Amino acid sequence: MSADPVLAGITDEAAPDLAGQLAVLAELGWSHMELRTVDGRAVADLDDAEFAVVAKSLAACDVRVVCLASRIGGWARPVVTPFDEDLAELDVLLRRCAELDTRYVRIMSYPNAGLSERRWRDRVITRVSILAERAAVAGVVLLHENCSGWASMSAERALDLLAAVDSPALKLLFDTGNGVAHGYDGYAMLREIVAHVEHVHVKDAAGDRFVLPGCGSARVADCVELLRATGYRGAWSLEPHVSLLPHASGALAPDSAFAFVAAGRAMAELVR
Repeated sequence: MSADPVLAGITDEAAPDLAGQLAVLAELGWSHMELRTVDGRAVADLDDAEFAVVAKSLAACDVRVVCLASRIGGWARPVVTPFDEDLAELDVLLRRCAELDTRYVRIMSYPNAGLSERRWRDRVITRVSILAERAAVAGVVLLHENCSGWASMSAERALDLLAAVDSPALKLLFDTGNGVAHGYDGYAMLREIVAHVEHVHVKDAAGDRFVLPGCGSARVADCVELLRATGYRGAWSLEPHVSLLPHASGALAPDSAFAFVAAGRAMAELVR
């Protein structure tokens, strides 16, 4: 493993505009980001001209994008949502991965909406299998996050998803803080899935509050130690939620840039 880990961040939690996001990266001394939104708009919703400006700005600052965040299978797209929405978003993101030389797209596994457990599982696996087929053709890997959906809160289900889809274009994204936020033991999950983790989100939480990495009950340091011990080589991507209410208005707190930098420095202490 290299002496210097790749430190990245979902920088729309620091500023809505790209200039503000890049400024925060510069203050932290980081050269990688995980791209989710620009000016409050998902990267897949930017038109080609708007995205070209984003790509040019990133290149001018020598910033690499480690992953594109998608809404595929996420909290706002339950399993009964028309699948065409996800296919269309993925098609755009696959093109943008090629333009940015980015290998990963973050997905989830569809919250339920009244289906039986069996039908829910089967529909998730069918959809993710189709998505993975498209990603594989493009040379992109889909990263399933332990956040929203059928396979989100259980190591057994996450491993079942991987086995059923059975594609090198599907791996796992582990978020250190989601277990606390969603009421399960994230570290225990990580012990079961760690061999399949290719990307990590770093956050921490205490009760119903998100806090600086290392200051909560998510056992972030233990997660880092376990990942390193099992040969993790991917990026550490900050998603602190300290200035953003997830799944709410999306509005940032006035001190969002300052809070993001503080969280970034706390993360760096844990992973360096």
